[in-house]
Amino acid sequence: KDTMGDLPRDPAQVIDQLSRTMQTLKDRLESLEHQLRANVSYAALPSDLREMLQRRLGDLERQLLSKVAELEDEKSLLHNETSAHRQKTETALNALLERVSELEKGNSAFKSPDEFKVSLPLRTNYLYGKIKKTLPELYAFTVCLWLRSSASPGIGTPFSYAVPGQANEIVLIEWGNNPIELLINDKVAQLPLFISDGKWHHICITWTTRDGMWEAFQDGEKLGTGENLAPWHPIKPGGVLILGQEQDTVGGRFDATQAFVGEMSQFNIWDRVLKAEDIMNIANCSINMPGNIIPWVDNNVDVFGGATKWPVETCEERLLDL
Repeated sequence: KDTMGDLPRDPAQVIDQLSRTMQTLKDRLESLEHQLRANVSYAALPSDLREMLQRRLGDLERQLLSKVAELEDEKSLLHNETSAHRQKTETALNALLERVSELEKGNSAFKSPDEFKVSLPLRTNYLYGKIKKTLPELYAFTVCLWLRSSASPGIGTPFSYAVPGQANEIVLIEWGNNPIELLINDKVAQLPLFISDGKWHHICITWTTRDGMWEAFQDGEKLGTGENLAPWHPIKPGGVLILGQEQDTVGGRFDATQAFVGEMSQFNIWDRVLKAEDIMNIANCSINMPGNIIPWVDNNVDVFGGATKWPVETCEERLLDL
């Protein structure tokens, strides 16, 4: 009779059951031999019956030894498979731990976590950057960034923020021959900014829900103000912040004709309206002031579709480009 039964799935249980089965078979063989030799009537049996019993005993011994050898082979094979699986798992875990460690330390290609730029060289619907963090509910904000583009017509969409139910919660876009526009909750204000000359420019946009007041700064100077842009509308939290593309749904449905072409760096967001003095000092490299909501750091920006990160020119070098 086969004493193996159904093997359990767990490798440790399989090895244990194989070991116990082998021992049981060996014990049965020894017991049979002992019983036959200890039987006082064994010698009195007819010779043909003794020969038949010896043949059957020999057959049983060979079968049991064959079974033991088979079980030993299965045990060895299972051990090898388990070891290979364990090694593969450990290799994958080590690779994952190295990646996590790399992300925690930041990319060593940059001198400092904020000294990089995102390059989006083609007008496509698949090159973009994504900010890993999202926004809280906001009643005011300031967005500042450095950008360089010579795209025509229009530089496209430097950034967009979409939330469920509103793909145009915050958008900065220059599309076709239209002026640069700021969209808040799908309401529009045209901004007097002129930046498609292929040079680095520092741009800041401020907005507050109070009367929907906004300001537009280029290279530290205030070039325009307005009001009634989505007044009393709080910016909704938990959306997706994309660099280089305008979102028609949250995180997707990009349109190549609205894509940003160029380079950008130092994209920062604050939860308040910055003073004009602070904006001037950031633009002329007097201070380095990371956003308290979204700071520009390497491990908070992912790039996709062929967009790349490169070491950025120093702030002073960007100033010389103006």
